[in-house]
Amino acid sequence: MGQALLPLQLMVILLVSRGLAWLLRWIGQPPVIGEMIAGLALGPMVFGALAPAWQGWLFAPASLPTLNGLSEIGLVLFMFIVGAELRLPDGVRQTLRAAGAVAGLAVALPIGLALLITPMLYTRYAPAGIAYWPFALFMAASLAVTAMPVLARILKDRQITRTPAGQLAMAAAAIADVLAWILLALTVALISAHGDWAPFWRSVTGVGAMLVLCFALLRPLLRRWLARHAANGRPDGSVLAVLLIGALGCAALTEWLHLHAVFGAFLFGLSLPRDDALLAGLIERLEHVAVIALMPVFFALTGLNTSIDALHHEALGAFALILAVAVLGKVIGGAVGARVGGYGWRESFAVGSLMNARGMVELIVLKIGLDAGVIGREMFTLLLLMAIVTTMLTTPMVLYFNRYRQAVAVIPQQPDAC
Repeated sequence: MGQALLPLQLMVILLVSRGLAWLLRWIGQPPVIGEMIAGLALGPMVFGALAPAWQGWLFAPASLPTLNGLSEIGLVLFMFIVGAELRLPDGVRQTLRAAGAVAGLAVALPIGLALLITPMLYTRYAPAGIAYWPFALFMAASLAVTAMPVLARILKDRQITRTPAGQLAMAAAAIADVLAWILLALTVALISAHGDWAPFWRSVTGVGAMLVLCFALLRPLLRRWLARHAANGRPDGSVLAVLLIGALGCAALTEWLHLHAVFGAFLFGLSLPRDDALLAGLIERLEHVAVIALMPVFFALTGLNTSIDALHHEALGAFALILAVAVLGKVIGGAVGARVGGYGWRESFAVGSLMNARGMVELIVLKIGLDAGVIGREMFTLLLLMAIVTTMLTTPMVLYFNRYRQAVAVIPQQPDAC
């Protein structure tokens, strides 16, 4: 039955996600917001409430393993591309100190605030058997995330990619993403250990070995091999197959280490040379398939994991608390970091607003936490709603802090330093 429903499921998922993405663009929101809301719409909170029989038939439990397999492939491909495109933008190398300050404070402040509110959430929302610190660290990691792909899309749509604030935010997001993924990896390793420190240290040691493998061995080998077999930066079918084998192999290794497959794919993407032509080829051949065809499946499954029980009076108070911490931590942390770096207050708050974008990267983090059992469906739903709201707030906040001038000074094009 599952395979028989698959074409219809995919058609409905793509139709709803692309339709909502198109509608949300009319109010100045990035398409990913529409796709995230489409996941909610297809889940129990909308489709399940309006037509429970139809929703139960279309997304019957027997059909979900097939969709989950497609979703996992999409996640691995997407994180591989995210790792490959993670780099400092041109012209920002001279502002690394400011970017470090923004990233550090935009990660540290949400973590601190998350740890401050966790005692109020743990008893009500932590699944049975989950200790306090794994739950607290996951809350910290989930609130510390900035979605660099969504941030880049907002900057491009608003034509502020090459403004000082835009380039500082991109550089800071690259650093913040690495810090947040490290914290998340340590948290997942701690959860998987189930209180036994031996498995935890095996996972941490394994991740250390993978870092050595990717950056000390694979990175120079890939640079030389791609220079020989893809000198123009356009990989043919054979080269692309080897890169996919590498990404899937690293994903399998991190899965074996009791982490998530996305960590391995991300590390392999990071180990590729920073070649714009190569990145363009990967985006053309892989990202469009992953983002347009497979990631909507992930969003739909995310929506199916939400719980309508989360929308009660007590939960609304918890949601307001989480949302306030998420917004204040990112906006104030990023703004203070930019101010320390020598930027004016308006530009600083524009940078902080950009750091508040979470998007699909936050959903990946939440799915990892749900799969690991560190959060239940109610907290998953609240954090998902937080991710949607904070990402929707990003564009109007940036426009507000930039409203005092029609154009800002653009950093002149400079050649990359070798």
